[in-house]
Amino acid sequence: MKRRLPDVFYNTTSLIGMTIFGISFCMIVFLFILDSFSRTGSPYLGLITFIALPGVMLFGLFVALVGLYRAVRRKRRGEEAKRLPTIDFNESKQRFAFLMFLFGGLGLMLVSGFGSYQAYEYTESVKFCGETCHNVMKPEYVAYQHSPHAKVKCAECHIGAGTDWYVRSKISGSYQVYSTLFNKYSRPIETPVANLRPARETCEHCHWPDHFYSQKLKDRKYFLSDPENTEAQISMLMKIGGVQQGASEGIHAHMYIENEISYVSTDRQRQIIPYVESKDKNGKVTVYRSTELKATDEDLKKGERRIVDCIDCHNRPSHQYRPPEVTLNQALARNLIDRSIPEIKMTAKDALEKPYKTEAEAIATIRADILKYYQDNYKDQFATLQPKLVTAIAQVQEIYRTNYFPEMKVSWKGYPSNLDHVHSLGCFRCHDDKHVSPEGKVLTKNCQTCHTILSQVPPGGKRETNVEGLAFKHPVDIGDAWQTGLCMDCHGPQKDE
Repeated sequence: MKRRLPDVFYNTTSLIGMTIFGISFCMIVFLFILDSFSRTGSPYLGLITFIALPGVMLFGLFVALVGLYRAVRRKRRGEEAKRLPTIDFNESKQRFAFLMFLFGGLGLMLVSGFGSYQAYEYTESVKFCGETCHNVMKPEYVAYQHSPHAKVKCAECHIGAGTDWYVRSKISGSYQVYSTLFNKYSRPIETPVANLRPARETCEHCHWPDHFYSQKLKDRKYFLSDPENTEAQISMLMKIGGVQQGASEGIHAHMYIENEISYVSTDRQRQIIPYVESKDKNGKVTVYRSTELKATDEDLKKGERRIVDCIDCHNRPSHQYRPPEVTLNQALARNLIDRSIPEIKMTAKDALEKPYKTEAEAIATIRADILKYYQDNYKDQFATLQPKLVTAIAQVQEIYRTNYFPEMKVSWKGYPSNLDHVHSLGCFRCHDDKHVSPEGKVLTKNCQTCHTILSQVPPGGKRETNVEGLAFKHPVDIGDAWQTGLCMDCHGPQKDE
């Protein structure tokens, strides 16, 4: 029989190697096709297809090349080419050698598969994402541990099920490894994440829009930055929305269940939105363009166009860096900081917001500054206040550790929350009374659209209650400025920072 390849290819070692290579390759193709037609992707199938079997295939190729190299060397020395061996199971030595090779090969495949599985499990673990290779992700890791999703693995939201997104994440991760090794990553890490998997394939595995509750009560306590840390309260009924007995209502029903909303943003963080488009169930399209943001058609072409999903509003579901007004209000409300300490909210906020180069410097300076302030301004009361101050300082330091990361230049100022319209644009990115359709429809910023104030206690005042809804009263008398301007003009990051 005429051989198609040179004689050096026909040696035992190369044939064994190519057999391993060929079987592995066929299995990869078969499993890839199987996964492609599967309705529900399996990360474990992806583990075998893209980690275990390629390792075995490369091993087979290596064995074949070793056999080829040895055959070429024998031919150059003028040695006669070795014939393929014959196996005689009647001889105990050949039987033993065959069984050793068979079970040794199977053992190698099992060890390779188990090792690949362990590698997969570890690279998908929270510890790996937060500590091992991603030290630059310390801010995200710490914030995640204090988030509502602290028991949900990173990969369940960032990757999800199926092999395609798993492979994409590892390709993206290769560049992240390069960036980490060669110090090429940005400080802070840029958000939002580009090409994030659609929320319907991740978030909605747990959060089902058709079963959202139509309303949700939120009670909040807040404290003024005055000597008495004056307390105020507000209770709001949030119109979350959903489908109730076939009828849709509320926020989610309006923009997510009933309509397909798309928008164009012209900045990296999707905060500047000059164009909004709504398409109802019947296919009718309504376009809203900002009368304030004068974007040309060319600007809109260059901008990023997105169909709204969960992440466009819930953009910080697990990595939240909270403003000091929020964290200090919570600490005071829970008595983690004694509200009887005069000016403690103002003093703590000033200490938190100072610029620091390292966390260690911040922790030390926060303690020194707060103690010095009370030593200088409350000399007569300092001895009495000191035990309370020690507890308060420890809490302020903990707030700093979980919300500020100076080495990565991370704080709440660089990561706006789109659910909040006090410290960032949030809802007012679109609902600002300035996005108008050609027919005259307006995206309103009327408070009653999203929530109803049931009860409020103004600072130093009496509780007011009305189930039909109350008009909001600003804690400090600023006239109608809170209606004509934006909350973040006073409560947001300073423009010069």
